[in-house]
Amino acid sequence: MPEGDTIFRAAQTLQRALAGKPVVFFESMLPALDRVEITGRTIDRVSTAGKHLLMHFSGDLVLRTHMRMNGSWHIYRRGERWQRPRRDMRVVIATDDFEAVGFSIPEAELIATRDLRRHDDLRKLGPDLLAEAFDAGEALRRLRERGDTAVADALLNQRVMAGIGNVYKSEVLFLCRINPFTAVQSLDDTRLASIVETARRLLRANVSEGLAAMTTYAGFRRTTRRDDPQQRLWVYGRARQPCRRCGTSIRVKAQGTDARLTYWCPGCQG
Repeated sequence: MPEGDTIFRAAQTLQRALAGKPVVFFESMLPALDRVEITGRTIDRVSTAGKHLLMHFSGDLVLRTHMRMNGSWHIYRRGERWQRPRRDMRVVIATDDFEAVGFSIPEAELIATRDLRRHDDLRKLGPDLLAEAFDAGEALRRLRERGDTAVADALLNQRVMAGIGNVYKSEVLFLCRINPFTAVQSLDDTRLASIVETARRLLRANVSEGLAAMTTYAGFRRTTRRDDPQQRLWVYGRARQPCRRCGTSIRVKAQGTDARLTYWCPGCQG
């Protein structure tokens, strides 16, 4: 599943290509998007709210999309060959110069701007880790409320903090030296605050304006600060390989109701 940094960078790229330009062509395979005329509207801006991408059009209209597990936005020059088959296309939004193509997007809707604040999914989001006005205190409070929930599961709850996915869940807890199966209530505020700070630092470090990425951009995301692509992550995806710090074999286990894979080092994280 794309995480908050992926969606943020997709929005950055779409913003650079489309903002301020009128839509000259619109097509969708999703019936919910056929109810309002999009062609002729100007794309005012593209923003994010956690893992939700929001494309704002003139006339107080917003297209909200959520990628879930397999969705992605691509940007192409007009006439350029798509990198995925047309059968995967769900939305096309074209200007004179570019076309944005949403592939395999499972969740999309058009919302009046005035209704954004009342939107059920958006209003329940926790503090957005990539927002300029991120409220660390509120994130800490919401994390503390998870009580007997395993801390790794709590981090995936977008109502606690918006933007963390499975990769960052494992990487953040490794850097904080916290066992992912520890109940939140067993951690003091200092350790919980370190989780919040580390999560925000890692996500912000991976949304450079200098890089363009429309899909999962797995080859770009780094948490180790190492340039070698083979050494970009501490534990995620490294089951049975030696820990980069202590040499202990990295473990992996399905966790939570959705059986998401959690990676951790028994030596560094207990």
